Amino acid sequence: MPHGPAEVGLGPWPGPWPSGPGSEKYDPDLLRDGDRRNVVDRYRYWSMAAIVADLDERRHDFHVAIENWQHDFNIGTIVRTANAFLAKEVHIVGNRRWNRRGAMVTDRYQHLRYHRDAADLASYLAQRGVALWGVDNLPGSLHLETARLPRQVCFLFGQEGPGLSPAARDACAATFAIAQFGSTRSINASVAAAVAMHAWVREHADFEEAWRG
Repeated sequence: MPHGPAEVGLGPWPGPWPSGPGSEKYDPDLLRDGDRRNVVDRYRYWSMAAIVADLDERRHDFHVAIENWQHDFNIGTIVRTANAFLAKEVHIVGNRRWNRRGAMVTDRYQHLRYHRDAADLASYLAQRGVALWGVDNLPGSLHLETARLPRQVCFLFGQEGPGLSPAARDACAATFAIAQFGSTRSINASVAAAVAMHAWVREHADFEEAWRG
């Protein structure tokens, strides 16, 4: 590799294994064989359950939802991005089956919920005081760039191509568009999701909690 280490992660744990308070978070198989997972160094050798428990202590207050009527291949990438920005939950509306390849195993660290339709999603969120905002470049959509994002909000994205379904638009408190300046009519759904999540992070996240590298 031209940049960085030749291998991701670390080999077997050197020396005596961790013991005492806190040692229960470590996975014996990873200590023995090494940890080559795509996780930050903070979580090296930790069991998956321990990682999820730690993430649950720090999750942000935004949710992400995706309509899945046509087996959209963007969903995996959106889940991966939701993990990177530490979304509270990811919601799949419609078809429960989706291509997980793009998630690159990050779906195991996220809380995924399934809803039969947008109305079911809206009801679930309303019970928890979470606003439902659609993101699509529809006529009359507000500007995402100038909106004050609620701390508790769920961004809902439609299928690649058709965008939000009529039922999804009706379920949303409002719809917001991402500013575009070129010739294309729309941007990729997973890109739009990343833009929306990062907008929330810029407004509400504690950057002392972020990692780089």
